[in-house]
Amino acid sequence: MATVGVVAAVEPRVRRPALGYAMVLAAGVLFGVNGAVSKVALSSGLTSLRLTEARCAGACVGLALAALALDPASLRLRRGEWRRLAVFGVVGVAWVQLFYFLAINRLAIGIALLIQYLGPLLVALWARAVGHEQVRRRIWVALGLSLAGLTLMVQLWSGRSVDGLGVAFALVSAVVFAAYLLLAERRVAERDSIPLLAWGFFFATLFWTVVQPWWGFPARAVGRTVPLQGHLASWHLPVWALVVWVVVLGTLVPFTLIVGALRHVTATRVGIVAMLEPVVATIVAWVWLQESLAPVQIAGAAVVLVGIVLAQTAR
Repeated sequence: MATVGVVAAVEPRVRRPALGYAMVLAAGVLFGVNGAVSKVALSSGLTSLRLTEARCAGACVGLALAALALDPASLRLRRGEWRRLAVFGVVGVAWVQLFYFLAINRLAIGIALLIQYLGPLLVALWARAVGHEQVRRRIWVALGLSLAGLTLMVQLWSGRSVDGLGVAFALVSAVVFAAYLLLAERRVAERDSIPLLAWGFFFATLFWTVVQPWWGFPARAVGRTVPLQGHLASWHLPVWALVVWVVVLGTLVPFTLIVGALRHVTATRVGIVAMLEPVVATIVAWVWLQESLAPVQIAGAAVVLVGIVLAQTAR
């Protein structure tokens, strides 16, 4: 799951667009593959809450170490800042991952991701209605396309193809994702991206530690060896290896690539190129997990993609 709302606070001296686009593409592929890895991890008996907790804790440690290596002073908190960072960490970081994991546990990964990616559309609507910002009229076209495509994807007329609770989780994830983007947009004006994310994941980890203390973590489930499902069902890996993938290659590396790309490419273009994630996720889920979409769902997904791209460029 990509989070492209955090923008670089400092303009670089030299922009290399080709490098920036390559970094975004690599991040999109890693985020897309991470969906399938996460789904296999969740099938092992590890709950969505615990996987979210482990991902937040691992990312917190990695990002904090990166911030300390680059500029230790960047992690210092200003007076009263911790409250704003706590909201960003709990709502924007912890909840968006939780509802994403809850959604992919019940839905095809591609559908869950595309619904979540309605977040940027909600941000543009918020900017126009509440922030009174100038937003291009194409936002209404984007809204219409996204709703039409979503209707095709979930096949509302059939009442059978898509798990209703999974769709609800994905819609909540889209709302929380929009909140993340808005919160990150404000906070990044005050500090650089990596320390901001480090504090966000810290408060997310603190939140989960209170909600579900670490001494109750299902160590046995993490030590269990599970089949990789689908076409890779004959292969087995320990759950801890899947969790390590989610933390390192599904979080730390792609986040770092996105942050690095923003030094070479504008945030709007990064957001559009990052739409590769649901496409990769759908292909990986089809090839690996044997998840398939009906032709009408594929058509709906394409319509939603067009709507989201329009939304990215409307603000």
